[in-house]
Amino acid sequence: MADFVVELAERTRTRGWVGGSSLWSLIERRAEVTPGGLLAHEDTGRELTFGSYREACLRAAAGLFVRHGVGRDTPVSWELPTWNESLVLVGALARLGARQNPLIPIYRDREVGFITDQSRASLLVVPTVHRGYDFEAMAERVAGERPGLSILVADRRLPDADPEGLPEPEAPPEMADGAPIRWVFYTSGTTADPKGAPHSDIEVLASAVAMAECLDIRTDDVAALIFPFTHIGGIGWLMASLVTGCTLLTTESFDPVETPRFLAANGVTLAGSGTPFHLAYLEAQRASPTVPLFPMVRSYPGGGAPKPPRLHYDLKEEIGGVGIVSGYGLTEAPIVAMGSASDPDEKLATTEGRPTPGVDLIVVGPDGRRLPPGVEGEIRLKGPQVISGYLDPALDADAFDGEGYFRTGDLGNVDGDGYVTITGRLKDVIIRNGENISAKEVEDLLYTHPAVADVAVIGLPDQRTGERACAVVALSMGTSLTVQEMAGFLTGAGLRIQSVPERLEVVDVIPRNPAGKILKHELRARFAPASPAPGTNR
Repeated sequence: MADFVVELAERTRTRGWVGGSSLWSLIERRAEVTPGGLLAHEDTGRELTFGSYREACLRAAAGLFVRHGVGRDTPVSWELPTWNESLVLVGALARLGARQNPLIPIYRDREVGFITDQSRASLLVVPTVHRGYDFEAMAERVAGERPGLSILVADRRLPDADPEGLPEPEAPPEMADGAPIRWVFYTSGTTADPKGAPHSDIEVLASAVAMAECLDIRTDDVAALIFPFTHIGGIGWLMASLVTGCTLLTTESFDPVETPRFLAANGVTLAGSGTPFHLAYLEAQRASPTVPLFPMVRSYPGGGAPKPPRLHYDLKEEIGGVGIVSGYGLTEAPIVAMGSASDPDEKLATTEGRPTPGVDLIVVGPDGRRLPPGVEGEIRLKGPQVISGYLDPALDADAFDGEGYFRTGDLGNVDGDGYVTITGRLKDVIIRNGENISAKEVEDLLYTHPAVADVAVIGLPDQRTGERACAVVALSMGTSLTVQEMAGFLTGAGLRIQSVPERLEVVDVIPRNPAGKILKHELRARFAPASPAPGTNR
């Protein structure tokens, strides 16, 4: 591993912060060390070296400064696809010391309007049209209701000017306390208004360094960045690349057929970044079993959503590498636990690794008391990458406990060796006749059924039992599954009869958000009305 990664990781571990660094200082440093190294390679063939990236960022920063008045602390919201220009925009805003707010591309009028209001954005950057949606028209509607909000339409071209007239760059903060907020990321907002999570460069960098250390990222690694770059994980991968010198393979949008081919053609070594992508790799390998899909792969970074344990072994046995090395985190606290390439298979398959440097991760019961190893409870956190509060301070009282730990809302346990297992969400436990059913436990078992390609287990309202469990599955090609077959399989695998889903729904695709999390609220809304009687298969 590069000495710089070790240095940053040690500073995080011993002091709880990564001082003396900022995104712009990383860009400058990497351009000096390996100017000809490849930062990004798009599936269009367009590339950015670290040297050309720095120069493009400077020119774009000058253009934004001269033509749009962007400067230190200017709030800028932007919603662009994963293009080279998106990486450049991030670097340009970092050079100016702006407060940037990346928006995932699925956001529309309601979310963008709410976010630009709350973040007080003065500039909104969008493409004209992307994937059939008119972003420019949406931006005009949003700005029309918000005086002071300007629009920049950027279709693979950013403002450009001579960087000679740029103001001096901001000095990197030496301490986490008091470090300026340079990012506002928003949670998905699937059940309520999205929540703004402010982060400093130091906080995001702490998570990126932790990931780089756990994955043992090297200068010659080639990593897949195939989810929306606007997600906090995308910015983390950019920082990891700048710290280590590795290359990022990027796609405007993921295609389960073409994207694996693109990664294969460019020698991917770190084939991330979550369950839906890993499933696509497996499908691609099985379509041509005699030809190794990724002959140079070292591992499959994971995150964003829990993984079926069997998937780890399938990838390792059928494609190669050490298997899935997954991490656990949230928008408010990215990469707080992660596996290591040297972990044993059992830990890689069933856990999210151990807490990363500087993270204090505890498990508490309903009464707030800390629980011993192996006992399930709510995960709570402190650490160098955890927000100190939401953009809306009214949310903080519920978000933090009396000791200052962030309440994740995730259920899990920590074993005697310190490995973290996520077992579900506090709100994702199905309560049937007063008994708790773990959706994840049922999902992990169903995934091992040969007919099941993907699965989500949800709770649906029931007047008699309170809730009933419903398994929603996407089947492998040419297979079928009935409720009776599913029940027999699950009980045969040792699942208690009380946890067996009473209902089965077959769908073409399990809906997921850009980070790979299953959109269970969509499934509940789809299947809750007019529920059939128990034991039927609609």
